[in-house]
Amino acid sequence: MKISLVLRFALVAALLAAFPAGCAGSQPPPASMASPLLDKQLPAFRRPALDGTTVDTATSRGHVVVVKFFAKYCEPCKKTLPEAEAIHKERADVVFIGVAEDEHDSDAQEMVQQFGLTFPVVHDQSNVLSGRFRVSDMPTTFVADKQGNIRWVGGSGQTGDDLRRAIDMAER
Repeated sequence: MKISLVLRFALVAALLAAFPAGCAGSQPPPASMASPLLDKQLPAFRRPALDGTTVDTATSRGHVVVVKFFAKYCEPCKKTLPEAEAIHKERADVVFIGVAEDEHDSDAQEMVQQFGLTFPVVHDQSNVLSGRFRVSDMPTTFVADKQGNIRWVGGSGQTGDDLRRAIDMAER
């Protein structure tokens, strides 16, 4: 049976469309929110976490790092925090750091308990970190690659799938 050249071309084009470049089934990275820190180094910080440990971003080199800013008053945070916690449990190789922008330590602690957060959370009561990261809206999530460069910034419309894809992109 002879297949016409046009039909062969159409079959090849259909197969190429079904299998994107790279891994079969991989999706393109999610669109990043605009940020002056995009493609720049993750701002370094060392702060005590609510659980008594110390968070030091300098010890995170060689790992993908997720820094998630949130607050109790933030309604979208109540959706993105459980998704971040689930991904944190799935991806032990990724460093997750929460930054609570609540006025009171008790509100930050309440959020940790309410959502069962197991990654360290820093209480940024004086908004030093939100200033350093230039965060103006909640939630805001930064994903940095293994070299410490911020590759993605997610906002209130981010999904768990967006965060997973951003982490996968940062690992490349």
